[in-house]
Amino acid sequence: MRKELQILKDLCEKNGIPLSENQLEKFDIYLQVLLKWNRVYNLTSIRKKEEIVIKHFFDSLTLVKLFEKVDIELENRELADFGSGAGFPGVPLKIYYQDKIELFLIEAVQKKCIFLEMLRKELKLDFQVFCSRAEKLGKKFDIVVSRATGETFEVLKTAKGLLKDGGYLIIMKAKKIEEELKPFTISLKFVGYGERKFIVLKKNTSI
Repeated sequence: MRKELQILKDLCEKNGIPLSENQLEKFDIYLQVLLKWNRVYNLTSIRKKEEIVIKHFFDSLTLVKLFEKVDIELENRELADFGSGAGFPGVPLKIYYQDKIELFLIEAVQKKCIFLEMLRKELKLDFQVFCSRAEKLGKKFDIVVSRATGETFEVLKTAKGLLKDGGYLIIMKAKKIEEELKPFTISLKFVGYGERKFIVLKKNTSI
């Protein structure tokens, strides 16, 4: 096993997110495809293999523990990754949950959409890519996740329109949380990684 994949496996195991050999193989393919495309398309500013598996792959999988903490049921739910970029956090979640979730990636930048379509074929995973601005979609989802997409209140405004009644919006935040959103923020600590903050809102929550 490649060193960087062993790092991901160990980090996940320490935090109660076990990965099978098949899942690790898919993460390996993901890493190789991302490294190849990143040379030309500049999909992520993080270029070192070890940093990609920690700061992108593992960071995306921290949502697994958030779903457990908040008791969000995923079985047969439609989950959308808003502003998916190079596939984070949606594709790592699909690798982890596999057929349990129906995944949709929403991305407005054409070159990133092309990458995501290629990635779907390479990983042999079933997910759908919407190459469109979220406002134009006309489809709603049970769960919408967003990571490093932009200014928080802009994300909120757009992403809440993507939710079905009773649906959840989860915004992953690394930086300072806005005062108005602190009551809706959950912080989780991870062994060997530190703290991760999540803004969790349910449809019809008034901010």
